[in-house]
Amino acid sequence: MTVVLPTIGRPELIRRCLESLACCEPRADEILVVDSSHDSAVADVVAGFAEAGVRRIPYSTPGLGNAFNLGLREAKHEIVLLTNDDCTVERSWVGRGLRHVSQADDAIVTGRVRPHGDNTDRVPSTIDDPVRREYVGRPIFVLYTQCMSLRRADVLEIGGFDGRIQPSAEDNDLSYRWLRAGRRIRYEPDFIVWHHDWRTPEQLERLYVNYGRGQGAVYAKHLRKGDLAVLRLVSRDLYAGARGLASGYIRGRPRWTDPRQGLIRGLPIGLIRGWQAYRAGNEDFSALERLFEADVPGPVSSG
Repeated sequence: MTVVLPTIGRPELIRRCLESLACCEPRADEILVVDSSHDSAVADVVAGFAEAGVRRIPYSTPGLGNAFNLGLREAKHEIVLLTNDDCTVERSWVGRGLRHVSQADDAIVTGRVRPHGDNTDRVPSTIDDPVRREYVGRPIFVLYTQCMSLRRADVLEIGGFDGRIQPSAEDNDLSYRWLRAGRRIRYEPDFIVWHHDWRTPEQLERLYVNYGRGQGAVYAKHLRKGDLAVLRLVSRDLYAGARGLASGYIRGRPRWTDPRQGLIRGLPIGLIRGWQAYRAGNEDFSALERLFEADVPGPVSSG
């Protein structure tokens, strides 16, 4: 099997992630590091893991979804596992990812993303549910690119990730499209990665705003396609964001402590600009890519 791992300019994080992958039993047959860095620091780290089957693919196109798609296309093996550079994996991660997706027929498998560090309240995009679940039918957002196992042909057949969704929420868009197409997603709680604390409060606040922007673009895309069921989800998120904003003012909580405050700040921008970029008949989506380039110079960890 192949592991696909995008990164940009974070050599210490990628070193820690690769060390954990190299310790897996069994190891992956191939680990592809899709590197959008602007210097050689990550390349130097990757070179030290050649014996573990690690290969670096330089890549300059913005968007985490684009980086994952390149990895899927370049993978030598049909079963592909995905993770992010700010994660480390359990020793059993590769074996469990292989076993679960082999038993899941046409399903994508996602797993447990647990917080790690001295300040676990600063770790975004985590899920620590001990109960196995299967999702089919109603489209919702249940995928985590920090921990996924899939069949590459199935995902590429549905269009892969939408690299135009930036700087985050490309996994939410795939989750929505996958379930809407009648396919299944399985959550396996023994398929585990650790998501590490490394961001400052300022970086975390910015990340949550970018989450909102990316999610707004997802909603705009599907509204443009006439999917009015998205309106209920937009209303839900705006309500949650308003509650988070009010709670922050009343309790005097910093904005970085509550993802809902970033949601209310970012979602309207993503909706408006995404609506413009996904207008009917528009094949040039560079406007959507430019929407976030001032904030994120390339593909980043979505969490």
